[in-house]
Amino acid sequence: MGIQKSLISAIIPVRNEEASIRRAVESVAAQAEVGEVIVVNDQSSDGTGAILAELAARIPKLKVRGIDELPAGWTGKNYAVSVGAAAASGDWLLFTDADTNHLPGSAGRALADAASHDAVLVSYSPEQQIETVWERALIPLIYWRLSHRYSFDRVNDAKSPDAAANGQYILMRRDAYEEAGGHAAMAGEVLEDVALAKRVKRAGRRIYFAPGQGIVQTRMYRSLGAMWEGWTKNLYPLFGGSLGGIALEIDAATPLLGAVLGGALAWELFVRGTLDWLLAIAAALLFVRPWAWYEGWLRRNHYPGSFIQYYPVGACLYTAALIASWWKNTRGGVTWKGRKYAT
Repeated sequence: MGIQKSLISAIIPVRNEEASIRRAVESVAAQAEVGEVIVVNDQSSDGTGAILAELAARIPKLKVRGIDELPAGWTGKNYAVSVGAAAASGDWLLFTDADTNHLPGSAGRALADAASHDAVLVSYSPEQQIETVWERALIPLIYWRLSHRYSFDRVNDAKSPDAAANGQYILMRRDAYEEAGGHAAMAGEVLEDVALAKRVKRAGRRIYFAPGQGIVQTRMYRSLGAMWEGWTKNLYPLFGGSLGGIALEIDAATPLLGAVLGGALAWELFVRGTLDWLLAIAAALLFVRPWAWYEGWLRRNHYPGSFIQYYPVGACLYTAALIASWWKNTRGGVTWKGRKYAT
C-alpha cells in the first residue's frame, strides 16, 4: 500500500475535556490520511459527552467508545488508549490528546517522516500555546530542561540507548505496536509515552522524535492548579526517578547555586571588604550563566526572547515542582484527573 493511501486510525482518550475536545477532533478528522477518529470517553462528568454526540452526528469518521469501569492495575489514559487501539482498523495508529490542534497536512508530514527515517514510531513535541504568566514562567523552562534530558539527536540515533516520545502525538505502525505489547505492557505506567518508546527501541526498531512546530499545537494546562498537578506527577520519573537525579536537575536548571555563592562573595566584598573585584565578577558570571543559556534556547525554539523575564519565577516554581514530584512519587502515589495512582 502506498504511503499516501495508508489508513491512519486516530485514538483520543478523554476525561472531562469539554474545553478542548472539539478542536482536537475536528483538526484530526480534517487530515486526509486519517480514516477514522476513535474517541474513548473515560467516565467524563462534564459536557464532554454532549460535545462528542454533536460531533459524531456531523463527522462520519468519528467513533465514540465509553469506559464503564477502570480495571485494577491500569491508569485511566492507558486503558482508554488500549480500548481505542483494539477497535482501530488502520495500518498506523495515531495516539493523541484532547488538548491538541493538528495543523493542515500534519498526518501526511508524519507519514513522510516515518518513510524517510525508516521509523515505526514518529513523535512530535507540540508547539506550546501559552497565555498566562504561570505558563510563560514554567512551560518553556521545563521544555528547555527536557531538551537536555531527551535530545532529539540521541533519541533518533539507532546506536544510542536514549528513547523518548511525547504522548500528545505518537504515530506508530500497528505491527510494531503489537510487537511492543501495546499499552497492556505498560498498564500502570504514568509515563507511558517514554515507556513505549523504550520498548520500541529495545526491539531494534527506529524512532523519529522531532519538534512539532507547524505540525501540532497544544495548550496543556488552563490553570496553575492543573499545571502543578500534571508536572508534579511527571517530573520525577522524567528525570530518572531518583533523588540524586532531582538534585542534579535543580543544580543545572536554576541559579540557586550561583545565587548562594554570589551572595557569599558579595558579603565578603561589600561588607567585610576582603575580596577583590575579579572574584566578584566571577560570582556574577556564575549567577547569570543559566539565564544566558535559557535565553538562547528560547530564541532557537520559537519562543519570544522576552520570556527570559519570567526566569526567576519559573526557576522557583520548577525547583518546587521537582521537589514535590519526588515527594509524591516516593510517598505512594500521584493524583491525576480525580484518580490516585500508586507509584
